[in-house]
Amino acid sequence: MSEHETKLMKKIADYKAVVSIVGLGYVGLPLALSFAESGFQVLGLDIDAEKVKKISKRESYIGHIKSQRLKDAASLFSAATDFSLAQEADAILICVPTPLTKHRDPDLSYVVGTLNELLPHLRPGQLLSLESTTYPGTTEEVLRPPLEAKGLTIGQDFFLVYSPEREDPANPNFTTKTIPKVLGGSTPACARLGKELYGQVIEQVVTVSSTQAAELTKLLENIYRAVNIGLVNELKVVADSMGLDIHEVIRAAATKPFGFTPFYPGPGLGGHCIPIDPFYLTWKARAYGHHTRFIELAGDVNCRMPDYVVDKISRGLNQRAKPIKGSKILLLGMAYKKNVEDMRESPSLEILRILLDQGAAVEYSDPHIPTLPKTRRASFNLKSLVLSPEVLQSFDAVVLLTDHDAFNHDQILKHSPLLVDARGVFQAGPTVIKA
Repeated sequence: MSEHETKLMKKIADYKAVVSIVGLGYVGLPLALSFAESGFQVLGLDIDAEKVKKISKRESYIGHIKSQRLKDAASLFSAATDFSLAQEADAILICVPTPLTKHRDPDLSYVVGTLNELLPHLRPGQLLSLESTTYPGTTEEVLRPPLEAKGLTIGQDFFLVYSPEREDPANPNFTTKTIPKVLGGSTPACARLGKELYGQVIEQVVTVSSTQAAELTKLLENIYRAVNIGLVNELKVVADSMGLDIHEVIRAAATKPFGFTPFYPGPGLGGHCIPIDPFYLTWKARAYGHHTRFIELAGDVNCRMPDYVVDKISRGLNQRAKPIKGSKILLLGMAYKKNVEDMRESPSLEILRILLDQGAAVEYSDPHIPTLPKTRRASFNLKSLVLSPEVLQSFDAVVLLTDHDAFNHDQILKHSPLLVDARGVFQAGPTVIKA
């Protein structure tokens, strides 16, 4: 065990290590609070000055994280936009986005940009952990060479690990602390230090043999979901053609106590992980001469679901002698999942775009999203409507895209002239179309 490893190990064990979280979004903020709540001094770094300002005011900007948590952690948690402060940290955890390019190739610009900002301020005796989802080999091929070019010796005087995030926003059953943490180190010394650090905050740390194994673990988790959701989305279309309710079928199949895990269809995939991460593996697999047809097929099925929903809206309107063009359509739920304000890759945004392109007069209601912020792909000048019988009755079609608990289902069913249900909440009927 090197001198640097011994010193850092003791600092961590004594809760004397300063932990820096780079990227204070849906992953970084709860992670920073978890370290602070465990007794570590935490420095948050982010290029978004508004986030830093809100943290300084102890105001949460993420719905499921209460401002009181920031207030309680005030003495141990601070934030800044000055990356030179990273030299004060003993452990630096990178939690930045890893999106796709328009050609569905990995976009590591946030990771590379963050590393370039940090490099001048890194020093011997630090631990660097990447938490962003990425393809196998990123840690060793993208992060490690610049660190070694700086003169840092990985496993001796500087320590590098990969430990993917596993956040599930607004899930009351699992927290940062209780979700097991997968970790792989560039060297055994790196893995030991990484396990010691995360083990002070998270109940179970699962170490694997390498950073590549940890990177592939994260992709496997999300590909498993993407493929199974693609399967039930395809079965939904088939069942609908047969006049069957796929949700009824899934509920019945789920009574089998072995060999079946229920997945549920929807208007498409959303969030930062499931629609994106499978393509990180398909891209990397091509370098090894493999074509991941199964994964890409599931991605294609899921990507087609917004068009399927729009087609169901069109058919419902046609039955009432109305075209989409000029019809008033109300979308319920713009978030990618229920009870959160997260719109990343939400299929609701794609459905909104398609309907607007076809000439519909579209409004939306989402109690978690008062206004639609500008996204990477589009800017919509819309504000959320408050639902009432009068509001619902004023539209030609109402479309349930995200089944927030805050929605009054009885009111929606009773007062919607045409209700298109993309979440399997309502029974099909004279005014209800399953999508």
